[in-house]
This record gives sequence, C-alpha cells and structure tokens, in this order.
Amino acid sequence: MKRNRCKWFAILTILTLVVAPVLLSGTALADPLADAIAKATADGKIDPSAEPGYLGIPGGPQINLVVALLWSIWVGWVFSTVGAFGGIMAGVGHISVFGLGAYAKTFKDASLNKFITDSIRVSNQWLVGLSALVSAGNYAKQKRLIVPLGITLGLGSLLAAFLVVYTTMGKIKFSQYQGYFGLIVLIIGGFMVYEQTPKGQSSKKAAKAAAQAFEKTIKSKGDITSMGVETTKFGLGRIEISFFGQTFGFSPIWAFVGGFFISAISSFIGVGGGFLYVPFLTSVVGLPMFVAAGTSALAVLISMVLSIFNYMIKGVTVYWLMIGVELVGVFIGSMIGPRTGKYIPEKGLKYFFIILACYVGIDYVLRGFFGIRMIG
Repeated sequence: MKRNRCKWFAILTILTLVVAPVLLSGTALADPLADAIAKATADGKIDPSAEPGYLGIPGGPQINLVVALLWSIWVGWVFSTVGAFGGIMAGVGHISVFGLGAYAKTFKDASLNKFITDSIRVSNQWLVGLSALVSAGNYAKQKRLIVPLGITLGLGSLLAAFLVVYTTMGKIKFSQYQGYFGLIVLIIGGFMVYEQTPKGQSSKKAAKAAAQAFEKTIKSKGDITSMGVETTKFGLGRIEISFFGQTFGFSPIWAFVGGFFISAISSFIGVGGGFLYVPFLTSVVGLPMFVAAGTSALAVLISMVLSIFNYMIKGVTVYWLMIGVELVGVFIGSMIGPRTGKYIPEKGLKYFFIILACYVGIDYVLRGFFGIRMIG
C-alpha cells in the first residue's frame, strides 16, 4: 500500500511539473515573444528572412541536439550526485555552450533581451525539476533522504518562488542576470572553502563520524538501508533523525525560514537552489553530504513545481525541442548519480562542489559586470 501511494504521488508530481505548465502556456501567452520579435525586427536587429532558431526567432542560435543530450546527462549526474549545481550546470549550458547568453546581449536593452533571459531561467528549472524528482525517489529508496526536513524547506520556498517570479520577470537584462548569477555562486564557493578549514570542521564531528561509517559500509558491500535515515523525534519545535549511529536534529520553523531565503535567491537566478540547500544542510543543520544530497533534491522539487508554473502562466516560454531532448538526458544522468555518488568519498564530493563554484562564479562575475572572459 505504501509503495502504491508513493507511485501515485510521483505520477501526480510529474503531471503537475510537466503537463500543467505546457497546457497553460497556450498561444495567447506566446504574445510577449511575438511582440518582442516584432519590435526587434522593426529596429533592424532581426532579419525576418533568416532561418528560425532558438524560440523560433529568425537568425537565432541553432541548438545541436546531440550536445544538448550529452550536456543534460552531465547536468542530471551532477545534481543527483551532490544535490546541487544541476541548475548551475544547466545555466552554463544554456548561457555558454549553446551561446544563448551572447545572443541575448546582442539585443542590448530591447525587450527580447529580457525575454530570452527569462526563458533561460525557466529552462534551467525544467531540467532541475525533473532531476530533483528522479533523484529524490532514488535517495528515498536508499534511506538517504530526510522527508520532514525536505518538505519543510520546500514549503518555505513556495512563497519566495511566487514573489520572485512576479517581481523580476521581464525586468532583468542578461548582463545583470549573469553577473548576479556568478556573484552568488562565488560567495557559496568561498563559504564551502571555509568549511574545509580546521575551524570550519570543528563542529562537524557527528557528520564526519556518520560519513565514515557510511563509507565503510559501502566498501564492505553492506546494506546501507539498515542504518539509513530514521525519524526518532517529531514535533513542531524539533525533529530528530538517526543516520549510521549518529543523531541529527533541526527546528522545522528555522528550516521553513531557511527555505524561504534560499528559494528567493535561487528563483532570481533561475536555478533549483541545491547549491544553497547543500551548504545550509551541511553547515547549519550539520548533516553529512550523503544525506544532504537527497534532502536537497526533495526541497528543490517542491520549489521548482511552483516556480515553473508561475513563469509559464505569465507568458515565458521555452524551446520545446531542446527541452524535450534535455529532459531525456537529465533522466539518464539522474538515474546514474545516486548509484555512483555513494562510491565517491565525502571530501571528494565537497571539493568537486567547491571547484565548480569558484570557477563558474569568477567567470560569470567578470563576464556579467565587466565584460571580461576568463577563457577566450
């Protein structure tokens, strides 16, 4: 019975995440794009006789679908392995690999610049939403997901996702978006570097002990579910769980508040927020990475459903051919991640996280605010 309920919940989530936004993004809601194209054409920035590309824009970038598939597999693997950076990697793909960022900049202050920026934001979220759904299910099977914490964080994110979409949509130029994107990522990367110092590690004894016990079980090919997440105390003031012999606790109220602020930031830059949830879970809550990844995925899933829904009913659209191919790749990568990530030492996961954060952060800050490229 419990398994059937989980299956129905997953089906309903997929329908909400995928079908509803598609149905609600009808032709009437495509008018903002048509208007933006018409204005850019009138201004001489678009040749109407050129071959349609991204979003059907004449002369727009042509998306290589093979590259889109391979990159999205990488996106799904990254997110499902560390519970973060799927949205960042999706953003890097859309902005840099496919050249959508440089293309948006060619329209300067025109409305098409802002429309493409919003399209990139929601495209990132489609990939992260599916990856979060698949990853959360896989981590739940391995008992590496704290359901009460993930739900509490997710509920806190709902209001923030709603507010950010309605206050920033159509108002952010691409250069601003890219600069703030990089700045936030860089700050998180710096914080994670601090976490690796002796002072940063001093309060992580329980997490370290649980991680070592988990890694030992994996090496001996033991059953990780036997000592997986178990809720030992459940209350409005405090919830406690056990994981590999260690007890971890958190306040649902503070988790709700944390989810609100994390979602506000992540919705602004158009990503899932895992790169903020993971540091929150490992630093503030004190969880080991092996649990943080799955819990982050559940929180991200909840916020992505509302954020995607809000963007699309407000008229933002995506390039469906590209998104369809990418969702296939994300599914593949998200199935692989939880099965391979458990073999990577916790330190390895954290250093991988830090390297990605520092590189992407510095590169995008320089590009967005100063027009400087690190490479090329």
